[in-house]
Parts: sequence; C-alpha cells; structure tokens
Amino acid sequence: MPTLQQLRYLAALAETLHFRRAAEECHVTQPTLSAQVKELEARLGTVLVERGHGSVVLTPAGREIAARARLVLREVAEIVALARAAGREPLSGTLRLGVVQSLGSYLMPHLVPDLRRRFPDLRLYLREGLPKALLGQLADGALDLLAFPLPVSERDTEAARLFREPLLLVAPSDHALARRSSVAPADLRGETILALEPGHQLYNQVRDLCAAIGAELSHDYEGTSLDTLRQMVAMGMGLSLLPALYVRSEVARETLVAARPLDGPTPARVIGLVWRRGSVRGEAYGTLAAAIRDILRARVPEVTVLD
Repeated sequence: MPTLQQLRYLAALAETLHFRRAAEECHVTQPTLSAQVKELEARLGTVLVERGHGSVVLTPAGREIAARARLVLREVAEIVALARAAGREPLSGTLRLGVVQSLGSYLMPHLVPDLRRRFPDLRLYLREGLPKALLGQLADGALDLLAFPLPVSERDTEAARLFREPLLLVAPSDHALARRSSVAPADLRGETILALEPGHQLYNQVRDLCAAIGAELSHDYEGTSLDTLRQMVAMGMGLSLLPALYVRSEVARETLVAARPLDGPTPARVIGLVWRRGSVRGEAYGTLAAAIRDILRARVPEVTVLD
C-alpha cells in the first residue's frame, strides 16, 4: 500500500510539475522525493510521471491518483486535528500557518506578542511561500490555515476577512512625484512601474492597475521580494506600488525613497484567513480572526479592519 508520505510527494509534484520545487516544498532532497515516487509507482504497478529534461508531465493515471491523494491527505489532516482538539482549548497546540511572502514579515510582528498573551497554549508554525504553493499545501493538509489575499477561487475553502491594506506609490526621493503629498493616478501615465515577478498575487494587482491608468509595467526588471523593489526604486529604475505594512516597516525610515498615497479610490488588497471547508477547527479559526482584528484596530492604523 502507498504511504502517506508518498502520496504527499506525488501531490506536491502534481502541484509544481518540477522535482526540485516539489522536494523543497516537502523539505526533502530531490533524490529522496524522486526515489519515493518511483517506489509509489512500483507499489501501484503503473507509471505516474513522464520524466524528461524539462518540466514533469503526469500521466492520466498520475493526475487522477494525485487528485485523490489530496483528498486522502486532507481527511488525514482533519483526523489529526480532531484528535489534537479533543479535550483541549480550541486555540491550543500547534497551528501551521502559511503566509504569502509579501505579507508575513510585516504583519506577524504586530500580532505575535498579543496572540501569545491571549492564547498562551497556542504555538504558531509559520511558513512563507508563493500563493499557488501555499494553497496546495493547505489542500493536502500540510498547512492548517493561511493569511492570504482575498478572494480565493478554490471552492473547498472558507475565509474570514481581516483587513484592507492600501498600496502606496514609492518613488526615488528626488523624483518630482515625491515632492507631492499625494499623487493622482493620471500622473503615472507613461511612468515605469516595477512589480514582483509573476506568481505573486500582488503582481496581478499592479499589472491590472498599470493597464487601467496607462502606466508601463516593467517586464525586464521584476522583483523577487519587496526589498528588491525598494532597492531598484532607490536606484532610479522606476516607481513601485507597495503595501502599507511594508511601507511602515521598511520605507518610512528610508531617505532614498518616499511613499505617497494615490488620490481617489485607493488601490488596496484584502487579507483574510483561509482554511479548508468543513475543518473541525473552523470555529476556532473564526475566534482567531476576531482576535487578530482587535489587535489590528489597536496597533496598526495603516490598515482598515474588516468585520
């Protein structure tokens, strides 16, 4: 019979279509993952993966088995959660929280001290990643919960909105727009806008905004992180639109770049908690969302809390 670990490796491979990236998501070496997938094929008596020099291609049987593997892993995760919750406070034990890379380092420092005081028996295991990978890990039970941009298109999830986070224009300090208290979107027409690389939901949002206002989205130079974008802006390579929590943490203390709000309807992203539909801890996650909103109201005026 297949092992749960082998099913998890196959699910990760189906999600990434790349042995190295799948191994990184599963925290194992590539040879280990490859060997276990081969062992799974031997146990099942069928080929699951077409191996080549480029991306991985799953066979029809591989795609079907990977889809069913996700269901199995999800149910196993719920069994474990149910056992852990029995006889305990709802928010106790270890909670595996996935956070998108453009959010975690700038949100969690505001939350962790108060969450620790409110829920002393709760332990947070934090994992940053790209949206697609995090959703895959949530689906197969590797993560319990996500702090994630909304809306989420996956049908088997539930979500609780937390806050709306404005996007601010960041420009070199010697740029003409940096001398204004706010900037009209029309003034960005023809300007070069730097964004995160594709795969980040923030990339999609900035791309759509550029199309709407006539700005030029840079495809030659894309950031791998918000810090990379800030540094490229400081070097005069373009402007950028960065989230308010990042601006508070890293831009406000800068002298080479300046952040300014946009006039009119402010572009923003909505952040919420996302979990598997029907999770045995769904009520507890709602309680956690309410606690996070309370903390944000008291400590983070840059965002708008959403009930």
